[in-house]
Amino acid sequence: MSETSTVLVTGASTGIGAVYAQRFAQRGHDLVLVARNRERMESLATRLRSEHGVAVDIIQADLANPADLATVEARLASDSRIGVLINNAGASLPGGFADQRAEQVGNLINLNAVAVARLANAVVPRFIREGRGSIVNIGSVVGLVPEFAMSVYGATKAFVLFLSQSLNVEFGTKGLYVQAVLPAATRTEIWAHAGKDVNAMQGVMEVDELVDAALVGFDRRETVTIPPLPDAAQWDAFDAARQAMLPNFGQEHAAARYRSVN
Repeated sequence: MSETSTVLVTGASTGIGAVYAQRFAQRGHDLVLVARNRERMESLATRLRSEHGVAVDIIQADLANPADLATVEARLASDSRIGVLINNAGASLPGGFADQRAEQVGNLINLNAVAVARLANAVVPRFIREGRGSIVNIGSVVGLVPEFAMSVYGATKAFVLFLSQSLNVEFGTKGLYVQAVLPAATRTEIWAHAGKDVNAMQGVMEVDELVDAALVGFDRRETVTIPPLPDAAQWDAFDAARQAMLPNFGQEHAAARYRSVN
């Protein structure tokens, strides 16, 4: 990634996406902002142009809409100035799984998982040809915690983590860097959309602190960054336990415990 690569940020009108745009503008990067709310993006773009002298383009798009998604895919595939993709756009749903309608579930999966994979898929071939490029996928610790009972949201974030790790394995030696950022509770509008009062919650991180920590991980080229986790050794142990199982998966027969009726 060159020092002046353009950065495309999805979900850029507010919250985590807007702070990412601010931080990369401070670093001197031109931007492409993608979100549904054009008015908010215009306001942010005007401020960033004035304060940091960067160029800012705007794409109004609902990434759960196939036509809008295709527009952003085309920009990523064709614009060689874009060297960083921040896959931030996402949402949650109110209520439990039994309360959520099939259409809501489908739309959430389209936004949180399908759009993330398709945007990465649009830009990776160009990054590989150029031998450089970075993708930041905003996941969530919820993808590691089924006990939170956020079934669909958590499943989409588990997908984001796996996709990020796998892309690093597949393309890390070809100039591609992929970072999965796993926030815990962060003070954004997602809580209001999910019907929860964030001000009544404990342990909520401010957006600026979350993004600044994630960027430390980005600069260090971490594969997985979990800003609220105090002890990095816990993640290392978790990942090591997973890898320790791998040699045992390739067996011709079921494990002995499954070959007994007792």
